[in-house]
Amino acid sequence: MPIEPGVTGRVEHTVSDEDTALSMGSGQVPVLGTPRVVAWAEEACCLAVRDRLGEGETTVGMRVQLDHLAPVAVGHAVTSDATVERVDGRRITFTVSVTDAAGLVAAGKVTRAIVTTESFLQKAR
Repeated sequence: MPIEPGVTGRVEHTVSDEDTALSMGSGQVPVLGTPRVVAWAEEACCLAVRDRLGEGETTVGMRVQLDHLAPVAVGHAVTSDATVERVDGRRITFTVSVTDAAGLVAAGKVTRAIVTTESFLQKAR
């Protein structure tokens, strides 16, 4: 199946102590940390396209533009959604959002590139 605009991915998580800014070293508060928000948004992107990639292909992150808008306490559930907005050759741009029961937690765009896993790993330093 080709990767086309409109393809979606969704993941759901419950915030744990390991997901907090305090635990991740990105702040001094025990609420959902921005690095975890980014990771969950990228996870939704990967899920959206994983069954549409060719044999030996994967996607890798290129750019993340994300506004983290609201704190989420430990124990609360969040949903991360990704929708393919544009495909430009091997580059895929996603619109992403993270929400909880109270509303929008984060929103932005993620760009990932399709690569051949073996070739990509050979370039690793």
